[in-house]
Amino acid sequence: MINTVFRFAFIAVAAATLLVPISGAVAQNAQIQRGKYLVGLAGCNDCHTPGYFFGKPDMARFLGGSEVGFEIPGLGVFHGPNLTPHPEAGIGKWSTKEIATAITTGRRPDGRILAPIMPWHAFADLTDQDVHAIVAFLKSLPPVDNKIPGPFGPNEQPTSFVMKIVPPPAAAKADAEPK
Repeated sequence: MINTVFRFAFIAVAAATLLVPISGAVAQNAQIQRGKYLVGLAGCNDCHTPGYFFGKPDMARFLGGSEVGFEIPGLGVFHGPNLTPHPEAGIGKWSTKEIATAITTGRRPDGRILAPIMPWHAFADLTDQDVHAIVAFLKSLPPVDNKIPGPFGPNEQPTSFVMKIVPPPAAAKADAEPK
């Protein structure tokens, strides 16, 4: 009887030991899947995947940075950066907290503010759980070695394709008038 109790206890402990890592992996996978869903819903692919603006997104380099920049009058040209964990071309050296801060406050680890085209204001109200899911997904991506150009100041010459935001004539005229 005591032998049977010990055997049962041993089997229960062994099973629990095996299941704890499995349940952790399942939870992490669920978090990554949630992050994938949120990244898709947020449209991150649009500005951060090569080829997207040419109608042929290169999904082998998903979120690997865009070769097309946005020109914002008076500010310059900004490209959607590489969001993969590549250590040089992407955000591979950024910590979880630094990525979360960039998503929700628009501030990079080096202190620079993200381009106005980045909708971080819309992401500022994400729950911590959702932000961490996005970060977990980004960290799970294969690293893409794609260094994007820029940013370029308003008086610098971009070295890539540019989409220009052109104000309507009335707005341009109003901006040109002395205040």
